[in-house]
Amino acid sequence: MDAMVVDHSAATGLRLAEVADPVPGDHEALVRVEATSLNYGELAFGLAYAPDGTVPGYDAAGVVVHAARDGSGPGAGTRVLTVGTVGGWAEYRAVATDLIGVAPETASLAALSAAGTAGATALRAVRKLGSVLGRRVLVTGATGGVGRFAVQLAALAGAHVVALASDPTHFDGLRALGAQEVVGAPEELGEPVAGVVDLVGGGVLASAFVKLESRGVLVSVGHAASAVAAFDYVAMFAAPEALHRHDRTIVTLHLPAETGLAPDLCWLAEAVATGRLDPQIAWQGDWHRLPEAAAFLLDRKLHGKAVLTMPS
Repeated sequence: MDAMVVDHSAATGLRLAEVADPVPGDHEALVRVEATSLNYGELAFGLAYAPDGTVPGYDAAGVVVHAARDGSGPGAGTRVLTVGTVGGWAEYRAVATDLIGVAPETASLAALSAAGTAGATALRAVRKLGSVLGRRVLVTGATGGVGRFAVQLAALAGAHVVALASDPTHFDGLRALGAQEVVGAPEELGEPVAGVVDLVGGGVLASAFVKLESRGVLVSVGHAASAVAAFDYVAMFAAPEALHRHDRTIVTLHLPAETGLAPDLCWLAEAVATGRLDPQIAWQGDWHRLPEAAAFLLDRKLHGKAVLTMPS
């Protein structure tokens, strides 16, 4: 089969190659991939550490060719959304049935491929905040793939969503997704927030934590800033605005460590198919243009998801 593989000698770090078809384990289904999407994290951090010959790719949507031998998961012919840490950038993918969501027959597989890792990450992050009904929630890095899902999901859960974005040209788009306020920095927040989904890290994480109300929760998901988060003790505990705001928590989320993802992927597929969630596809093209799309994402020229479709 054809696949994009890691090649550190290539200018883009990737090359198209012919590799052996994957051989599924007992608990894995074989999926013919029809669409895949790119994530900033896998490009910025994953490729650099992957050995040559690795087939990368977190997300892929397609059709089951062979069901898992142990009887778990969907049967042959089922349209599915899949996630994983490797294998999505190829014509076929062997994937554990716990990482497969069944897609409605009418769903666009291209749209679904954009909802896997980003959507599941945002869904699990919002859940870690606890009940957000009627409460203020801040989403940092809101213009990225995960951020746009987090804004929508927090709004669907009944939160008063505050989105953080550095570029004012994206403010109206974030409001259209459900944000009731948009700010350029945590310091611009007026009232404290009950929860934070942080996708930036560094100084933004530290500043956002200070804005939590008592017993508030910050979910640390991303580190796009690639910087150390330095906490100011005075701002956290002794400044007048911080009085009576203690017992606050930071938790982390790393999707590959999460379990029981299949029901979440099914829910995301249904939500995208019915229009409850907008995957915010910013770029779409043939999968041979994957290096081009990767460069756009790494250069921060795309805000949203890049989707690549396979030939029939």
